[in-house]
Amino acid sequence: MPHAPESDEDDLDAIAPPQPVFHVEQALLGALLLEPHRLDDVSGIAADSFSSAAHSALYAAISTVPRPDPAEHAKNTKWLDRVLDAGRERARGLTASYLHALVQVCPWPSHAPAYARMVEAEHARRRLLTAAERLVHTVHDVCLPHPVQTVLAEADALAAVVDDIANRFPPRSGVLPRTPAPPPALAPDHTEAVEEEQLLLATATARPGDIDSVRWLIPDDLTLPLHAGLWQCLTTLARRSEAVDPVTVLWEAQQRGLLDDGSEPGEVLRMLAEPAGSLEHWGERALQRSLLAMAEHTGRRIEAYAGDPANTPFQLVVGARRALADIAAVRTRWQHATAPLRCPPPRRRPAPATRAGPPTTTAAHTAGSTRATR
Repeated sequence: MPHAPESDEDDLDAIAPPQPVFHVEQALLGALLLEPHRLDDVSGIAADSFSSAAHSALYAAISTVPRPDPAEHAKNTKWLDRVLDAGRERARGLTASYLHALVQVCPWPSHAPAYARMVEAEHARRRLLTAAERLVHTVHDVCLPHPVQTVLAEADALAAVVDDIANRFPPRSGVLPRTPAPPPALAPDHTEAVEEEQLLLATATARPGDIDSVRWLIPDDLTLPLHAGLWQCLTTLARRSEAVDPVTVLWEAQQRGLLDDGSEPGEVLRMLAEPAGSLEHWGERALQRSLLAMAEHTGRRIEAYAGDPANTPFQLVVGARRALADIAAVRTRWQHATAPLRCPPPRRRPAPATRAGPPTTTAAHTAGSTRATR
């Protein structure tokens, strides 16, 4: 009979081996326990920079418990005992044997600044990953009363994390993440998007004079290649001041090869002949969908970058900033689309009839000089 593993064996198999940063944290904590004065050489990290609660509690204890006299520290473990008591207030699982193990695994206490820099870099990666995950989660939150504003606020929070990492790790030019970006995800309301885009195209065909009012909408905002191509046909015909109706749009689409994918001309004509609502409304709906899709794709790109431990903080900053630039471009168009209508400039009132008035200073001076010479 095959050996049936015990429950303890299952639990051991489920425990993932520690990541490299775990060993780095052990080396740093061991250096500080062995030579507490090394804390003066450590910067850029705090208790929450560590990957485990035990290490976080221990670093907080090391930072707060008054340092021992070096000579006394070399003779006894009184300071270590005080650190252990303080650390147990946050992490009860800490033991004296673990503290001694940390001292043993530290190769060089003088390398504490280098270890701290590694801990800081890994913490930066986790912060970026958390902020990107929060952005993606916000995009999919269907309970938000104002989804665009909330998503843009999360994008700003993500950008702030990137800026903070850049201040700590100034990016190097030309250093991009090696991680490939994930493909754009299909919107969950794809059917609704297709129907609204059809109404957008039909309404623009029926009222081409309104196309100029939605100049902020571009073909890439539409979900289907056929719809994007038809929108380009409409804007081109309107810009040329040519006749716009379902037949002329269909002909322009044929000239551009949009029907080569098997689209039926009759279906295109029927779609373009059913307008409804206002063009501005359908345009804003399409742009909102485009902005949310871009925010999700940006968040997933940064998730992929931050999820790859091989990427350095320099690479993460460069890759994240490039991804966030895509949101900024759509955001600018959204602001144009939703800006309140500007009132027309007031007409200038006709200038009042010229009436004789007191002479100017120069005229008065001239007149006075003339009288004086008489």
